[in-house]
Amino acid sequence: MNKGFVYVRSRLSSDEVKKLLEKLATEDSYYFVRSPHAVSGICMKLPDEFFPGFEGQMFDSDRELRWKKQGSAYEALLLSSVAADLEGFEAIGKNWEYCDRAAYFHDLNEPKFPKTFMYKGKNDEKIESNDISIGQRYFQDKRTATVQFVALTVRSKK
Repeated sequence: MNKGFVYVRSRLSSDEVKKLLEKLATEDSYYFVRSPHAVSGICMKLPDEFFPGFEGQMFDSDRELRWKKQGSAYEALLLSSVAADLEGFEAIGKNWEYCDRAAYFHDLNEPKFPKTFMYKGKNDEKIESNDISIGQRYFQDKRTATVQFVALTVRSKK
């Protein structure tokens, strides 16, 4: 097991969420944004037509940032394999451990969604889910060994 870090921040405006996403984005970041009526699919750039959306997540090999609308503001949750010093974020607990696991995609030939689920590259081109190296990161409380969060992560392509 590896040491994990969990942080939270409340009362963010949509502009603050966007600035936070820009600050944390890497070359290998992916986005998934949800509105009440649609989802963005997994995208390699923040989909303008969905942002800020009702909720979403950005993830890379180190962290997943989730945001969710709470009234007129947003709340953010950061699940990370590295310590972060971000303004306004507070650590939740001190005894987090994480382990990485594989993630598996739905077969696009057997859709489980009303519309085809999309995977988009940096130029909004369609990409195959097999070309995306995404995994899951399980965050558990070290004291109780209870998994509290499951984050998406980008796995190294070896």
